[in-house]
Amino acid sequence: MPINRAETASADVPRGLTGVVVTDTALGDVRGLEGFYHYRQYSAVELAQTRGFEDVWHLLVHGELPDAAQRSAFLARTASLRRLPDEVSAALPAIAAASGRSGPLAGMRTALSLLGAARGFRPVYDIDADQRRADTLTAAAAVPTLLTALHRLGRGLDPVEPRDDLPHAANYLYMLTGSEPEPERARAIEQYLISTIDHGFNASTFTARVIASTGADVAACLVGAVGALSGPLHGGAPSRALDTLDAIGTPDRIDSWVRERVHAGDRIMGFGHAVYRTEDPRSRMLRGIAQRSGGPLVDFAVEVERHVEAILAELKPGRDLHTNVEFYAGVVMELCGLPREMFTPTFATARVVGWSANILEQAEDSKIIRPVARYVGPVPPVAVPAAI
Repeated sequence: MPINRAETASADVPRGLTGVVVTDTALGDVRGLEGFYHYRQYSAVELAQTRGFEDVWHLLVHGELPDAAQRSAFLARTASLRRLPDEVSAALPAIAAASGRSGPLAGMRTALSLLGAARGFRPVYDIDADQRRADTLTAAAAVPTLLTALHRLGRGLDPVEPRDDLPHAANYLYMLTGSEPEPERARAIEQYLISTIDHGFNASTFTARVIASTGADVAACLVGAVGALSGPLHGGAPSRALDTLDAIGTPDRIDSWVRERVHAGDRIMGFGHAVYRTEDPRSRMLRGIAQRSGGPLVDFAVEVERHVEAILAELKPGRDLHTNVEFYAGVVMELCGLPREMFTPTFATARVVGWSANILEQAEDSKIIRPVARYVGPVPPVAVPAAI
């Protein structure tokens, strides 16, 4: 099949492919000018406010919200997939030790590859839609087990086996801490997880789809997505946003601290978004969850938000910069007792469902994703000099 030569391609593609439409999707969309995003035909925020995590998982993977019987069956099926194969469990101590200070997300790349091999995942190109879906459910259900086990092993603690009687978010917190969480904390984390399942063609989702377009197996697609998520400009911001609050320290330091960073050209973590030109609807929802809990951290976060937005409006007129999801996500997770090194891994326990849905959709298209680059190096051909 002929491939477009780079010199005949459009010269007007923006850096980072910003705003470029690369395919069609029925999974959802982000309408940045409106401050709205949705999963299939439903508002993502409304789903987070009214439904459980498994309902939204079912919606993305199966295309519809479940009725009572479907919900019960889906809960039972995904809960049964939480336990790891023996060969994976046996390898986790070594993976945790090797990951060291890099943390559970780094270890999960290795663990996911091993899980795929142990479960016999085959290339999505070679299997039917039902088997692809089964593979994504197997992987997504196991991710919280992998992450919590790696976290605990890294701290000299034994992993906690999953429970079949707890829903996704509560079971995750249980495996992380060893104690059944208070319902309010479990629901707060569940709402956060639902709000971050999917969000357009972000870097990790696009990575998963590129790999899926090659026909690779589900584990390979997810490992690539995890690698993209690990970058601090993508999934690594919740803990960094809290670090910003720590660095500011007290209300009287907000103005001087922010102005100094902006004048130095530094990014204020937790503010601004690549798509939204309004308030991030996820941030608005999470702010409400935090404020219902209350406390000094929440009060300080709200004050910092107000001052930073005002200063950014003054120093960067026309940019309309607001808090993004990471700012209040960090606050909510801190209030719920999650250690900061688990903020991004917690994000991954939700986003793996969105990645899975995108893998399934991409696997229906047999066209490999193969863009071109514009060469800007020395003009060829140049004679190769003789070896000295």
